[in-house]
Amino acid sequence: MSTSTIRGTVSGLGYRANPAFAAGAVGVAVVAVVYALTTATVQHHTYVHVMTGVLWTGTDLFMGAVLGPVIGGLDEEQSAAVFQRLTPKTAFLLPSLAFVTIATGITLAQRLGLFPNSEAWLALFTAVNLIPVFLLLGWRLDAWRDRRWQAAFAVVTVGSLAWVGLTVGDLQPTNELVLLALGLVTVLSVQGFGFLLPGELRMFRQMVSEDPDTSVINAIGHQNAKLGGVQGLFQLALILVMVYLRYGGV
Repeated sequence: MSTSTIRGTVSGLGYRANPAFAAGAVGVAVVAVVYALTTATVQHHTYVHVMTGVLWTGTDLFMGAVLGPVIGGLDEEQSAAVFQRLTPKTAFLLPSLAFVTIATGITLAQRLGLFPNSEAWLALFTAVNLIPVFLLLGWRLDAWRDRRWQAAFAVVTVGSLAWVGLTVGDLQPTNELVLLALGLVTVLSVQGFGFLLPGELRMFRQMVSEDPDTSVINAIGHQNAKLGGVQGLFQLALILVMVYLRYGGV
């Protein structure tokens, strides 16, 4: 199994995490989003959004407030051993929870009429999220010369900017709380997919190298645990915004 590419690293992580767990984390996320966007009632759509948001926020807060300090008390070898068992699973679980929470949250706001004139704003939101995330992935995974990354980055950049170009003329005022929520989601998305996820992939590459450096695994693991705590704080702020958005007029 090659671990020199992003694709090889992801497949290797899936094997380490347990293929059933990895497939389940991704598969359940896809099914949940498809269900929420097609046949779910408003109540069920809300349930999917809230429950995945709770799991995402709770996991990040646990990582930062509980796991981080506990691992901080271990020696380097013990700490690296924990991250070697934990990282393959969080690499699939956390992005899946983030994806479902964000996708169902935006569509729920549209469904409830809380996000008027949404298309042009979503075009901007998509470009502001995807382009920085792909740039960070290329930088942190040293994938600048990987043609697959180049092709994906080109498609994402051209596609998202084309959408902005097609809709920018229709940009009109919308709910200010929704815009604040989108700003917080952008921070979470760039941190999660641009820093946390590539950090996990870098740790895995180190794990399967011929001479694993436990100090590197340990350092990246601690950075991710701290950043997970920061993510949790932003998520708490986002929850506050969502509560005011949904019930502020009551």
